[in-house]
Amino acid sequence: MSYTALYRKFRPDCFESVKGQEHIVTTLKNQIKAERIGHAYLFCGTRGTGKTTIAKIFAKAVNCENPADGSPCGECATCKAIAAGVSMNVIEIDAASNNGVDNIREIVDEVSYSPAEGKYKVYIIDEVHMLSIGAFNALLKTLEEPPSYVIFILATTEVHKIPITILSRCQRYDFKRITIDTIADRLRELMQKEEIAVEDKAFRYIAKTADGSMRDALSLLDQCIAFHFGQELTYDKVLDVLGAVDTEVFSRLLRSVMEQDVLGCVSLLEEIVMQGRELTQFVTDFTWYLRNLLLVKASDEVEDIIDISSDNLARLKEEAQLVEPDTIMRYIRIFSELSGQIKYAAQKRILIEIALIKLCRPSMETDQTSVLDRVRTIEDKLEKGMIATPAAGATAAGYGGEQNLNMQPTAPANRPKLDRAIPDDVKMIVSKWPSVVGMTSMPMKQYLKNARLSLGGDNKLMIVVEDGLPSDYLMKQEGNRKLLEQIISDFAGKEIEVTIQSIQSEQSFEQSYVDLSQIIHMEIEEEEEEGQ
Repeated sequence: MSYTALYRKFRPDCFESVKGQEHIVTTLKNQIKAERIGHAYLFCGTRGTGKTTIAKIFAKAVNCENPADGSPCGECATCKAIAAGVSMNVIEIDAASNNGVDNIREIVDEVSYSPAEGKYKVYIIDEVHMLSIGAFNALLKTLEEPPSYVIFILATTEVHKIPITILSRCQRYDFKRITIDTIADRLRELMQKEEIAVEDKAFRYIAKTADGSMRDALSLLDQCIAFHFGQELTYDKVLDVLGAVDTEVFSRLLRSVMEQDVLGCVSLLEEIVMQGRELTQFVTDFTWYLRNLLLVKASDEVEDIIDISSDNLARLKEEAQLVEPDTIMRYIRIFSELSGQIKYAAQKRILIEIALIKLCRPSMETDQTSVLDRVRTIEDKLEKGMIATPAAGATAAGYGGEQNLNMQPTAPANRPKLDRAIPDDVKMIVSKWPSVVGMTSMPMKQYLKNARLSLGGDNKLMIVVEDGLPSDYLMKQEGNRKLLEQIISDFAGKEIEVTIQSIQSEQSFEQSYVDLSQIIHMEIEEEEEEGQ
């Protein structure tokens, strides 16, 4: 006798055997018991969640000679014929290969004939979103007003592709992804029947890899059992079969990234490749690991959300103290982009190496999270008594690359004190800044109201604005800066040079610049006290 795959062998044959879709099962059973059966149903949800299985059970239940509590008995002739696939009352159609107008017209013609035996003719149209527009139109009228003995069950994984005219004629049921606990319990139950020893940790990993699909979980379990036939199926053996990586490797990789050890990251990837691990699965699992790390960082009570052992959770909490949330989000962003690229890439390893280098070298990127990472790296070096100075031959153009920086030990540097010898014309402008702002027009006026004033090189007036629209308006558009210089020069009665800088936050200004307004205000108060 030929072998039957687990997902076929253990396909539920009654509502009570269906796992993870209780909200749908209860509704359908109540409809059958109350004899309030609809004429058209739409089952939508991801693969392997039970759409076709429940459709077949429903078809048996409405035709069963001896239904019990809304479920089919499974013993009568009708139930056995439907289960064997030989009943004329249940017609299964694959819309992926029968998607033309002629195929649907055949159904419309057949609908006019009442069932030879039983109460209902049930049409199960799988992957209904694959029908052509013409086929949908041919189905419309019959779907809306079928004969009393006909039930349509449409199943799809892509409900957004179905015309609204079809949706409005059906009772819609959304199938949820099945939880890891539910899948693991079901696998454990079936392996007890099969008398196959499987480690509990292996069940949970397979359940997580299945991504909410019971059918995928059974297929993966089947594959693992076949590879290690006659042996106990352990967690490590499952990792070997599926080409996955243990979480301990992710911990080592994360620490190498945080130490900005590019060579260590690439060497670790070399180990993974030589072990024959599946690189696409590695990217997915590491992204999931980073997600868990972010959850641990964001909340203290995550035991129910994160499905890992207590030992791994303790290690995860330890690592969460070493890295900031915005840094983890940058890591997740880079690896999420990578997961979209790697599926169809010819050189997967090279793409992963580039991503790891990006993680270790935030200077390669210019987005906000990368800049924050770069600032944090410099702060760490300053705390250790290291200050970045340009190496010999380095220019301002090499600012972004750490290879152009010569780290020299020195005492932690404090912000330099501003020399009190501020030019009189700059003092005058700062003291009467509201009047200067009043001479401008919108939107410059709005941006300057929130600006801060400091002193730049060569005792020039420095205007510090917020990063974003204000900085783009005054720094990237040269004409706007020159117009501002002209307004200030006209106000002062002499030519005034202005420099523009941008800041991320108010705290950044306090740490990096001296507030001229505060100093000049203090000087004015001192002069007033001396005059009294």
